[in-house]
Amino acid sequence: MKTQTIGFIGLGLIGGSIAKALRSALPHIRILAYDTNTDTLSLALQEGVADQITSAVDASFSCCDYIFLCAPVSGNGRNLATLSRFLSPSCTLTDVGSVKGGIHKHIEELGLSAQFIGGHPMTGSERFGYPNSKARLLENAYYILTPARGVSDERLSAYKELVSVMQSIPLVMEPEQHDHVTAAVSHLPHIIASSLVNLVRDSDSPEGTMKMIAAGGFKDITRIASSSPGMWQQICLANTENIVRLLENYIGALQDIRQKLSDRDAALLYRFFDDARLYRDSFIEASSGPIKKCYSITVDIADETGALASIATILALNQISIKNIGIVHNREQAEGALRIEFYEEAAIQKAANILTGRGYIIKYESGGIRLCF
Repeated sequence: MKTQTIGFIGLGLIGGSIAKALRSALPHIRILAYDTNTDTLSLALQEGVADQITSAVDASFSCCDYIFLCAPVSGNGRNLATLSRFLSPSCTLTDVGSVKGGIHKHIEELGLSAQFIGGHPMTGSERFGYPNSKARLLENAYYILTPARGVSDERLSAYKELVSVMQSIPLVMEPEQHDHVTAAVSHLPHIIASSLVNLVRDSDSPEGTMKMIAAGGFKDITRIASSSPGMWQQICLANTENIVRLLENYIGALQDIRQKLSDRDAALLYRFFDDARLYRDSFIEASSGPIKKCYSITVDIADETGALASIATILALNQISIKNIGIVHNREQAEGALRIEFYEEAAIQKAANILTGRGYIIKYESGGIRLCF
């Protein structure tokens, strides 16, 4: 049986996570990678994620069964024009971009419609770059597929199977529908989050009081504002029409709630918050939805050198995998709390038992489970 070769043009957060997920699930595949960052390529080779790296988009890709376009959206046209000279007719070409209209247009112009299936894993992180990529990023996430006209059922079916192997959930839709949906659930929220952060910055006192006490809900709803500004600049320029239309609707909604506040209409204000609560809660249990369950505890610690490392070592020695860890503290006090997030709910109690046995004080977040978005 022929060993499949999968090529990656761009190996950042998403490309790296896909490559790692495929390497984990299909250890015998051959992975070829190109990226403008030579350090990234060296690391991928060192980690055993890539079998071969290349310094250019060249004939090396002619043997690929799948090629993932994972470079910034602005580079897709240039990479496609080069790649089309080497592409095998049997190769399935895909991308991971948040906007599909432009890439599908390029594909049609190059006569590659029979081979292209647009892809967009609905996952991500405020961190970016290959060093932050991980196979688990794809788990239980919807992976939207937008096949070009001319793609056979067999080719689409094979790609859906590949997506399932990565533990993602394939969902097929038209490119136009994809761009409208993602504008609403992904692109507009990033604009709103960044706008809130800028509003607080501009409204803060010279002493920075708002920045000092910003925590809890504000930090949660603005977390995505820490994402790559270059990437979001390109997304906004590529999906402008959909974003502007939805932004106008959102501005109308804000004006409406402003009127309710001015009128001090208690009944309508309650309905506003309750309707949002009910709708939001309706997709909390959908693991592939935009709100995820995070399994976490907090541990009281002294805010001093080595405190975090000690706990991380204890958990590692007991084979407990940590998804995220960090100190959250009041800047005016010496004591702090270490928030530890796990991949699975079962790890919460095991970690708590071990740490309490070592004298640490444990606090649970809503039974150890909080909601992340």
